[in-house]
Amino acid sequence: MKDYYEDRLSGEALQKCYELAPPRIRRYLEEEVRFVAETLQGSRSVLELGCGYGRVMKRVSLVVPWIVGCDTSRRSLLLATSYMAPRQNFSLVRADASRLAFREDVFDAVFCIQNGISAFQVDRGRLVAEAVRVTRSGGSIVFSSYSPQIWEERLDWFREQARAGLIGEIDEARTGDGTIVCTDGFRATTVGAAEFIGLYTHLGLRPTVREVDGSSVFAVASK
Repeated sequence: MKDYYEDRLSGEALQKCYELAPPRIRRYLEEEVRFVAETLQGSRSVLELGCGYGRVMKRVSLVVPWIVGCDTSRRSLLLATSYMAPRQNFSLVRADASRLAFREDVFDAVFCIQNGISAFQVDRGRLVAEAVRVTRSGGSIVFSSYSPQIWEERLDWFREQARAGLIGEIDEARTGDGTIVCTDGFRATTVGAAEFIGLYTHLGLRPTVREVDGSSVFAVASK
């Protein structure tokens, strides 16, 4: 279902997903952005993988001199152009995050949050390897996924999205243990601490894995 975020769940539809988020999910989203902004403060150039319509980019652009956002969806990137206004320290690229066209050692930091590592539906090892490849020596690589502690709230949020027609109806019989399945084939999984550690250490990195706000699992490493 890789095309889901290119076609159906992009642009204004993606923005609506966040607008209808219940209070606990709004707090989760806010705490993710806050943690990323604090972690990346001081970086000169930053790349966001899966920038969508610019929701996180806009906040991070306040603490870094330059930020690049990449996404596979043309509609999301078009919305991001207006959403980011009047910020001018950014650029947008349409690209598969697991097959970046950037040369090696370009960015001071690369980040991919809000469970993009699962949502992109690409090989996770290749995705992390690409993030590492384009990061300069000493730079930061930041990924996040959902904490199991927020499972019920996350599921309720997805049910709201389904009721709004943004995603397919939840297949309740096949949904559970951190995985949300919809009747139209959409599937949302997560990445836990052990898998993050494995993905990073396979590339010779020593990640710090921590839970933020009882809702996110973050893996942060220096190259």
